[in-house]
This record gives sequence, structure tokens and C-alpha cells, in this order.
Amino acid sequence: MWAFSQVGFAGRRAYPPIGGCGTAGRGDGCGPAAGDVPRIAGWERARVRRTLDCMTDTIALQPREPALAEPPPAKPDSLGRIVGLDAARAIAVFGMYYSHVGPWAETTGDWKSFLMDLPHGRSSALFATLAGLSLVLIAGGSRPKTGRPLRQAVVKIAIRAVLLLALGTWLTATGTSIVVILAFYGLYFLLALPFVKLRARTLAILAVVVGLGGPILIQWLWTVTTTWMEGFDARDPLAIWGGDGLLSLALNGTYPAVSWMAYIFAGMALGRLDFARKAVRVRLAIIGPSLALLGYGGAWLAGKLIPAAAEPDYTAFDEAWSKALAGQDSMNWTEEQWKEFDEKNAWIYDKLPDEATGFDWASLTAASPHSGTPFELAGNIGVAISVIVGLIALLGYCGKASVWSRRILAPLIAVGSMSLTVYVAHIAAVWYLVDHPVNGTGYLTGWRMWGVFVVGAMVFALIWRRFLKRGPLEWIMALATKPAKFVK
Repeated sequence: MWAFSQVGFAGRRAYPPIGGCGTAGRGDGCGPAAGDVPRIAGWERARVRRTLDCMTDTIALQPREPALAEPPPAKPDSLGRIVGLDAARAIAVFGMYYSHVGPWAETTGDWKSFLMDLPHGRSSALFATLAGLSLVLIAGGSRPKTGRPLRQAVVKIAIRAVLLLALGTWLTATGTSIVVILAFYGLYFLLALPFVKLRARTLAILAVVVGLGGPILIQWLWTVTTTWMEGFDARDPLAIWGGDGLLSLALNGTYPAVSWMAYIFAGMALGRLDFARKAVRVRLAIIGPSLALLGYGGAWLAGKLIPAAAEPDYTAFDEAWSKALAGQDSMNWTEEQWKEFDEKNAWIYDKLPDEATGFDWASLTAASPHSGTPFELAGNIGVAISVIVGLIALLGYCGKASVWSRRILAPLIAVGSMSLTVYVAHIAAVWYLVDHPVNGTGYLTGWRMWGVFVVGAMVFALIWRRFLKRGPLEWIMALATKPAKFVK
């Protein structure tokens, strides 16, 4: 009320009424008689106009209550986006389950082998894209945070990154046969911190730049001497502790940041968009399949136009390998048994063909899983966008169909809400059942093991969600990031 008391009411008392009348109504002898038109001098009209302008400006600049000066509250997350992203995370996790313990196609070139190859490479790429999207959601999503809230979000992301780096390194050091992606995620998050404030278009451009330049840099590294890397790894604490070293995480590992940051930037660009807008969903529904067609179709066309390099001859190595393994059941050997075999049959590796030298441009035209080429990156990002926007639309913006879909896919949504927990759980299960079995003979991988993992994850997640909101590791992660709220 400060503005009105200082300007509004005080202003009325400060200036006499027009024409010299008091506060009485018309016909009291002071105001004009009925039918008369009051005559106001020009200087009085100017004075009144200046007074009203002053009152308007002051009222506009000084609100009645301090609350009106604060920015409008951020729009709450859409239910469709939340459950859609959870469902997408579950699909990514189950795809990685399949890549690690599922069956492999016995033939190539037919529809069956095509379907069985779909989870390989694409599931981990979807997981990485969702990681980038989640990172931006912490920083405000389509309404970026600023000031202290942004600083708190950055600290929270940094804490998560360090925890993922430590957890991934520890899991790798246990001797699991799975290439653990969590340490790579930790590095991705740290590298993404300077870019959390960027717009969707800028982030998309960064994804394109990294998707084109990263694979070329990796291919170039294969053509130069890398002896300096061995010296670096010898001093790298991560490598000394048994995990993936920093150079492996960044340059030459299974998920090198120099190219996989394309997935992170693509996910961050998605996180800046408002999925509640139909136009955004329609646009992404076009961009996703188009990118997939560009990636996989472009690789097929490039393979037809660019002659491939001569394949190395592994005949001698294959014969020596088969001879050394003759009469032995190596299907479920432990890591120790394989080490013993390598020491006993070291001569086999002398049969390997010489590695090709020089920059191999033809290798950049592939789109096979984990090839890390620009075509594979584009295709995988297209698949990830299609899955994400499709599930968000299905679970949030299809009316009654969305309600029924959320009920039917409740187990999938529950798994996605604790994706870190179920991912780590399957690594522990593989370590115990396959890599280091108690009886010395590991269980067979295949459809049965994959099905048990999937059903077990859904049952556990559904039961856990009935009592607690977050999964076990998600709860620990949230607790560990609590100190971020003290950032000024």
C-alpha cells in the first residue's frame, strides 16, 4: 500500500479540486449546476495530466506488495514428461541387460538378426541421451535457473558426477566382464557443466560439432604413437585403482567422451524444450526418424560409394585359437581361467595380422554398434529422440489412452524411476552368476537370464515404490547432494 499512500491519497490532498469545489456532490452550491459544463483552464489541465502521469509511473514502479516484484513461479513438471522419461530409462536399462546377458544372432543379414542387434549400442546411447536431458532438468529445464539456484544446481551436478565416477571405477575394479558406463557418465557430467545455461539451438549445434569431430579425432589417434598414454596411465589414480583411466574415459575407451558428448549435448538440447507444447512434440517426431534415416541410411549409401579397406586375414589366428581350445568347455570360464589360458598359449597372439597404418576414412562410413562414427551417432540420436518423444506423447498427451498406458506400463515406469539401482544390480548379478560363480561354473547367458533380470527388476521396483519414493541408490545420491543447498 506504500505507493498509494504516498502518491495516490496524498496526491488528492495536495491539490485542490478542479474548479475550487469541495468534496460535496453536485448541486451543493459549489459544483456546477445541473446541465452546466465545468470550465477548466489550460494550465489546470496540464497540472492534472502531470499529476496523473506521476501517479501512474510511481504505481507501476512500486508495487503494492513485495511479492508482486518476484518472478512468476516455474511451471511444474508435466506428468507425461516425468513418466515418459522413466519409461525410456527402463527401456535403455533392459536394452543394456540384453547386450550383456542376452543371446546373439546365429545368422546375419536376415530380419531375426536385425531385431536381435537393435539393443546393441542403441540402448547405451539412449541412456546417455537421457542422462544429458536429466542434467538440464536439474538446471531448470525449459526455464533455466539463474543466480543462486543455478549455482546450487551446478554443485549438485558436480557431486553426482564425482559419485558416478567413484562408483563406476569401483565396479570396474571388481573384475566384472561388463564395461561399466557409470565412470564415463561422471566425466560427461563434469565436461557438461560449463554448458548448462546454453539454449537448445546452441546445444544442438554442439552435438553436431562433437558428432562430426570426435570420431575423426579418435581415428587420428589410431594413426599416431600412443606410448605417452601408457606413461600417463601409470600415474593415473583411476587406472591404478583398477578402473578405466582418464584417457580411456576421454579418448580411447568403449564410450569415449570425445565422441559420446554428442549424446549428452543432444539430450541437453531436448531438456531445454517444452514438451507440453504440441508443436515441439510434432517437430521432434519428425526430427527423430529423419536423423535415424540419415545415420543408418547414409552409412549404407556411403558404404556403397566408398571402397572399404582390405580386411585383415585372421585365418591363421582362428586356426591356432581353435586348436588351443579343442576339447575344453570355455563357455563359462572365469576371468582367472582365461588369464591362465592366455599365459599358457601366448604364442597364439603371434598369429594376429599386422594392424593397418594410416588414416582409414572408410571406417568412418560404418554405423555398426559401438563403431563411434558420425553415422552411428546420428542414427542413435535419432532413435533416442523417437523413443523419448513417443513415450512422452503416449503417457501424457493422448487423453484416456495415456491413463491406460500409465497403468499398463507401471512396472516399466517404476524401473525407470530407479534406473541407477537396477543397472548396478545387474552388474552385481553378472559378477556373481557368470564372472565369479561360487561353484566355479557360471550360468549360461541367453534369453532365460535376460528374462529373469527383466522380471526381477520390475517386481522389485514395483514393491519398492509402494513404500519409498526413490530407489536405494537414488536415495543415497539425493542425500549426498543435500549440501548443495548451502551454496550462496
